[in-house]
Amino acid sequence: MNNKSTNRLINEKSPYLLQHAHNPVDWFPWCDAAFQKAERENKPIFLSIGYSTCHWCHVMERESFEDSGIAKMMNLSFINIKVDREERPDIDSVYMSVCQMMTGSGGWPMTIIMTPDKKPFYAGTYFPKESKWGRIGMTDLINQINDFWKNNRGKVNSSVQDIFNHLKESVNFKRTDTELSIDIFDKCYDILKGNYDEEYGGFGNAPKFPTPHNLSFLLRLNELNNVDTANAKFMVFHTLQKMYFGGIYDQLGFGFHRYSTDSKWLVPHFEKMLYDQALLINTYLEAKLITKESVYEMCVIETVEYAMRNMYSKKSGFFTAEDADSEGVEGKFYLWTNNEIEKILGKRESEMFCSIYNVYNAGNFTDEISKTKNGKNILHIGKSIPEICDDLQMSDIELARFVKRTKQSLFNARERRIKPAKDNKILTDWNAMMISSIVKAGFALGVEQFIIIAITTFDSLIDLMLNDDNSLSHRSCLGVSGIEGNLDDYAYMTDALLELYFATGNIEFVDIAINFTEYLNRHFLDTENGGYYFSPDTNKDLIIRKKEIYDGAIPSGNSVALQNLFRLHSLTGNNKYLKIAEKMIAAFAGEISKYPAGYCNFLNSLLFSFIGPVEIVIAGDVNDSNYDDMISVIAKTFLPTRVLIYKTGEYSNYHNILNPLISKMVKIDNLTTVYVCNNFNCKRPVTNYKDLKDLLDNVQLMNSKFRKDYKFKK
Repeated sequence: MNNKSTNRLINEKSPYLLQHAHNPVDWFPWCDAAFQKAERENKPIFLSIGYSTCHWCHVMERESFEDSGIAKMMNLSFINIKVDREERPDIDSVYMSVCQMMTGSGGWPMTIIMTPDKKPFYAGTYFPKESKWGRIGMTDLINQINDFWKNNRGKVNSSVQDIFNHLKESVNFKRTDTELSIDIFDKCYDILKGNYDEEYGGFGNAPKFPTPHNLSFLLRLNELNNVDTANAKFMVFHTLQKMYFGGIYDQLGFGFHRYSTDSKWLVPHFEKMLYDQALLINTYLEAKLITKESVYEMCVIETVEYAMRNMYSKKSGFFTAEDADSEGVEGKFYLWTNNEIEKILGKRESEMFCSIYNVYNAGNFTDEISKTKNGKNILHIGKSIPEICDDLQMSDIELARFVKRTKQSLFNARERRIKPAKDNKILTDWNAMMISSIVKAGFALGVEQFIIIAITTFDSLIDLMLNDDNSLSHRSCLGVSGIEGNLDDYAYMTDALLELYFATGNIEFVDIAINFTEYLNRHFLDTENGGYYFSPDTNKDLIIRKKEIYDGAIPSGNSVALQNLFRLHSLTGNNKYLKIAEKMIAAFAGEISKYPAGYCNFLNSLLFSFIGPVEIVIAGDVNDSNYDDMISVIAKTFLPTRVLIYKTGEYSNYHNILNPLISKMVKIDNLTTVYVCNNFNCKRPVTNYKDLKDLLDNVQLMNSKFRKDYKFKK
């Protein structure tokens, strides 16, 4: 093979696999033919897992996979398989567990060496071409693996079996005698507080990730009133503001980069992922509902604007990611020199802009290779708005106008640069996250256009991903869907459907949510031990079915499914959802109790068990004179265990779906009437928005006074 030829990846749909279609490496996609060839030729498998916007994946490709000498060695020694981890998260999840188990860490590109029957015996991440920096290089690695495979097969077989046995023990969970009490929230809070960066916000040192579900957990502690909630909320608001004004946020084009390479939120890893936008929209929205401060609302609106502008197709939904690199250089698209800004804004306005956004002649960006400043700058704000106003002798209104105008000028100029590549895959779970966050934002902020976008995206997603048997596909590329749906696809889609219902009152969304949950229960549920497997029982590709519970960059499908089950129980009154939820909690209790800070979103869902849902029944119609006011009060109140149930004039058409207990909840005096039920009792129905606000505020106080010794009952 030569660099101008193609390999088998040329027939794939994934942008990541197509990036490697012209490598001299004889790549296979994940397929039976690859494993059969490995068996026939008695060769190990070289499995390389990455994704299209991964910077170090690009580096390893340029150094090794495009090198004809390295490719020749790989082709002689291995059967080589490429996997897009976003397209096949099931494969990635299994072998990431192996990598973390064998090396103590993980990441992408991920490299696994395994037998023809898919069992691993070597794992790592990025390997340079030649050995350096204490890392073995590809040349030495290939030679060592080749020797080990040919001359130490007994050790290979022994190692494979040991690794496989440890893998089986580590990835599945069985019920234990552990009981989760309210102390689990205290324990999680203490861990997060101990890891908190008091100067810059966030948790731990560099690299620093946003982890929005950790922040949402801290906001929910206010509902429990059993820790220092004022400090918990400060940690959240401090972090959100540091991120929003920092380099991790694109100050011109909006949207969040994947993570910060330093502790200050200054130098990001420049790729932008769809899931980060979705999850952070939700957390900033919660901050807005609690504080009523406009800065959080602005971040929500801007991030939606970015996603609609850069990542959206009306025909198919939201794309997966934007690359960190442009013109082969990480971050080049986003960086500025002082001179570039001066040419666009002029000297006087440039000086003012640069003082606001910390732009210097020497630069604030350190080159990755030379470790020196190169005159390039990442735009970020280091002072408070009042401090900037004092420095520039401007009012806050004048400052806002100046910033808006100058940012627009620079944004227009930046749009003429060569842009980072875009991964145009459509993923069911990530799109569902975005639908959920946008419709919640539209409902809470009163932005009808957001709700319309969410519904339109859902319709497009269903057209692409829903199969004839009512199962879901996981991804679509260029209009072609495929790959069996996984737990996250069904869990996040169900969550999106419930949020669409809460915002619109359209019962069809609940009906579809129930159908997806029933499919999940048939094909993913561990009926013996509890919890859901990540892959369905129809998946034959994997060496083991794994349960995911860790809330990493993305909350686990089990944690999302847990909340769905609690909400479906409230909506329908069907106790089977509650029983499945209780069994899931019992299954994972032992693991969660070891390190609860790794399962913050699961704890967020567990809140439904400890304080119960706040069930709000809306008996009324859009034509009622008080309907809009009542809905507005509900939408603007932060109640994390809220479940809305609409009883409209069409109730007789769908009474078989909703909880039968609402049948006697009717309008009073021909006005929209709201019934609020919590802790197994219902409050006096109200028809006035002021009374409703007082009632919901009182529910928040009551939720914080439950018994300290409460335990989850198995």
